[in-house]
Amino acid sequence: MAQQRLGSSRDIPGRKREYETIYILRPDITNEAVGLVNTKVRTVIEGGGGTLLKVDNWGKRKLAYEVQKQMKGMYLFFSYLGPAGLVEEVERNLRLIDSVIRTYSIKIADNVDAATRTSEVTDETFAKAATPRPDEEEIATGQVNLRAVFGDDEDGAFDFEEAVFGSGDDDDGPSFRKE
Repeated sequence: MAQQRLGSSRDIPGRKREYETIYILRPDITNEAVGLVNTKVRTVIEGGGGTLLKVDNWGKRKLAYEVQKQMKGMYLFFSYLGPAGLVEEVERNLRLIDSVIRTYSIKIADNVDAATRTSEVTDETFAKAATPRPDEEEIATGQVNLRAVFGDDEDGAFDFEEAVFGSGDDDDGPSFRKE
């Protein structure tokens, strides 16, 4: 950061502001490139005196309208605490990256005590944010195995047919299943 921006006169010393930034990457980006962009954003936030609260990869989604000749994009979500001016620095760095097609940032709260907010970001969750969820079209058309993606393969996992129709091996209630 070139210059530390002064905050508002309403800012309480020692407190930070809470921000959320969503940025959209080109849909054909590799997982390694997503990891590099995420690392760059994390470096800017921590270098600017901020604290990363949450990182999430929302996967590829269809855009409402064409943005830089793209109809789909990979959405990434960052929630963080930081001083005044940090969000401008984050967005400036994102604009310098060619694979970023759009950014959205909002201020959630003023004068947040950083000691009361805990970070959900670990090295594991940060690395997981580089791997996208399945494309919403793949989910809608059934081209993806959701149980494998969301890890519901173990015993005791939710079974939709069993919940709606019953297990079929007990005879203590009415069965709606046609046999």
